[in-house]
Amino acid sequence: MADIQGSYDDLFTAVPSALAALLYEGDVGGSVAVFVDGEPVVDVWGGYVDAGRTVPWGRDTIVNVWSVTKTMTALCALVLADRGELDLEAPVARYWPEFAAAGKDGVLVRHLLAHTAGLPDWEGPVDELYDWPSATARLAGQAPQWEPGSAAGYHSVTQGFLVGEVVRRITGRSVGQYFAEEVAGPLGADFHIGLSAEHDHRVAPTVPPPSRDEDYTASAARSDANASAGTAIRVRDGNSVAWRRAQIPAASGFGNARSVALAQSVIACGGAVRGVRLLSQGGCDRAWVEQFSGEDRILGMPVRYGLGYGLFGSTYGWGGWGGSLVMIEPEARMAVAYVTNQMREPAEDQRGLEIVMSAYDGLKGLRS
Repeated sequence: MADIQGSYDDLFTAVPSALAALLYEGDVGGSVAVFVDGEPVVDVWGGYVDAGRTVPWGRDTIVNVWSVTKTMTALCALVLADRGELDLEAPVARYWPEFAAAGKDGVLVRHLLAHTAGLPDWEGPVDELYDWPSATARLAGQAPQWEPGSAAGYHSVTQGFLVGEVVRRITGRSVGQYFAEEVAGPLGADFHIGLSAEHDHRVAPTVPPPSRDEDYTASAARSDANASAGTAIRVRDGNSVAWRRAQIPAASGFGNARSVALAQSVIACGGAVRGVRLLSQGGCDRAWVEQFSGEDRILGMPVRYGLGYGLFGSTYGWGGWGGSLVMIEPEARMAVAYVTNQMREPAEDQRGLEIVMSAYDGLKGLRS
């Protein structure tokens, strides 16, 4: 089996074993963390940073986690709401007046977080994603594709700009700056929305699925899903310096499993981790209130959305293009994170689920 580095509680041996199996099966590299009560019971990593398998994955290797970034952006909005600075039931235009254009005056802040705002497609050039004023101006001018709140369609790239601009209008800070100063900084979480050059040497570039190259683009998990009308994002875009530097708060977050699990432990642990309180219990509970249940128009599959998180039975979380995932179990005060540089085809990718189930094996032992 593959060599795994790091540490873990003996009750959770199934977790490093699951990561080792994935690497043995051909994955390039990755890391896994399981936090219970805000403390790590698993913090392991293995494999390689590069597709050529010449540079070992290290303790502080970071990777683009794609849409797992959405849970960090959601955390920013939830913190603002809990502090009374953001009303999730208010029209977006209260904070961002230009957004009322093209029939969007009825779009509420919670619609942005629940993928029900009707703006699922990024229709501009990829390069415009790197220019915040241009990207947000484009979205402000768009008409919704459906009556806001009446249906859901996964806002894969657009959600971060929509929520992030509301954060910026309220605080005067970019969502990346707000996250760094109000969430990651206080917690000591090594997660970044907008990565500075000093961290470039730690980045593991995304590796396309076997037999694919860097022109590989995102697609829905089901082949019969509606094809997005938006601009396709390629692996080579995500591996570019411009992508790393930009703030694309739905898809360009960089971190490792430790940082993802630590940040999302705030939600798992009732709002406080290691003596740092970011949310009240009520502020955490708000995230789990169901906003939509039904068929997602873009993903072509049944979904349940809360405020910035997918709802899966008693657990909450989200996954990213290529396989990275975070899952939160508030009852057990557990957060499980898996990040990888190795993409697989979405329809064939069960790795995150395998990691989560291995963590539950450990949880059973902890409870007995």
